[in-house]
Amino acid sequence: MKTITAEVITIGDEILFGQITDTNTQWISAELTKIGIRTVRKSSVGDTREAILEILQESTERVDVVILTGGLGPTKDDITKQTLCQFFGTELALNEDALAFVTDFFARRGRAMTDLNRMQAALPTNATYVPNDWGTAPGMWFEENNTVYVSLPGVPFEMKNLMEHRVIPLLKKHFETPEIYHRIIRTAGIGESFLAETIADWEDALPPHIRLAYLPSFGQVKLRLTATGADRTALQAEVAEQERRVLPLIEPYVYGFDDDELETVIGRLLVEKGWSLATAESCTGGYVASRITSIPGSSAYYWGSVVSYSNEVKIRQLGVRPETLAAHGAVSEQTVREMAEGVRQVLGTEVGISTSGIAGPDGGTPDKPVGTIWIAVSTAQKTVTRLLRLGQFREWNIQHTNVQVLNLLRQTLME
Repeated sequence: MKTITAEVITIGDEILFGQITDTNTQWISAELTKIGIRTVRKSSVGDTREAILEILQESTERVDVVILTGGLGPTKDDITKQTLCQFFGTELALNEDALAFVTDFFARRGRAMTDLNRMQAALPTNATYVPNDWGTAPGMWFEENNTVYVSLPGVPFEMKNLMEHRVIPLLKKHFETPEIYHRIIRTAGIGESFLAETIADWEDALPPHIRLAYLPSFGQVKLRLTATGADRTALQAEVAEQERRVLPLIEPYVYGFDDDELETVIGRLLVEKGWSLATAESCTGGYVASRITSIPGSSAYYWGSVVSYSNEVKIRQLGVRPETLAAHGAVSEQTVREMAEGVRQVLGTEVGISTSGIAGPDGGTPDKPVGTIWIAVSTAQKTVTRLLRLGQFREWNIQHTNVQVLNLLRQTLME
């Protein structure tokens, strides 16, 4: 079965200037994958005819489906329709169905329709009108040059509604597509290169229709298995068998699958054990607490946090001994241990975790350079500490520390 390929193009200077974040391409690509269409390129171009024409010509030569978003509004800077006319060698004309929809759209809201609004019903004469139930900018479907072109508004909620209810059904009807099945194995606490070496023989033995991708982020690596074929049930069974073979090689590092987040997995473990959690943070400044409480229902197991940025708060609120700070400093195994034990006792929880370090960019010393961070997890049975030696970038250090301390918590809960 032929692989159907797609390119997603976003149009707008505001994207290139960094004034808005392009979320459309990621969402569209995910939806296309669900129906077996593989996105092979994503592009963003400005509001000029030359740029749009150039990218359209390029895409015609490499993909089966071109999805465009943006440039369909009523103002002069919205030039997508006029440019499509030039590309296809056609012209704009009022589409009666589109005009009736726009007229009704304004009438139902008790608003007057301007000439600019009326012109939104003007479409290239070779376009198939795709109604936009949530706005006045119409969707358009073209079949030219053995390629399908779909033009959609750039407003995300309008685009998504059009894709889900109009365009996806049309694409499924037009193309005979293979099944594409993804399975993600989530790991933490092992670097990408070490992970690749550990599973190299298994990876080399994968069948050609199952591909592996490494997706690293802060302290984590996701392994994405992508299987392509005609039968989804068979693909799922094959991927499950490959998963069964690789898990014994990496089991200590695997914390979840697919959409699992580390915070979600920890929440489930705490609920299963009937335990509560408290956090004491210095260098992370409450970031760990914010990630834990980002999970709905976290109030069932999370009691609270002490952000002990100063030594005075460490002493008064967490019970860190002054002599510990004097002898070892705030960034030390001894201090982070007393912080984790102290927050557990002060807030009356079964588990306490803590962070203390030098996130940067300043504050480092020859003995404790920027990126020196201690973390700890404390239960009634034991307190576990770990030293992290990270880099020079503050945000990276904070996010990496969050992953490391949560993963240490996960490992402690699973013992």
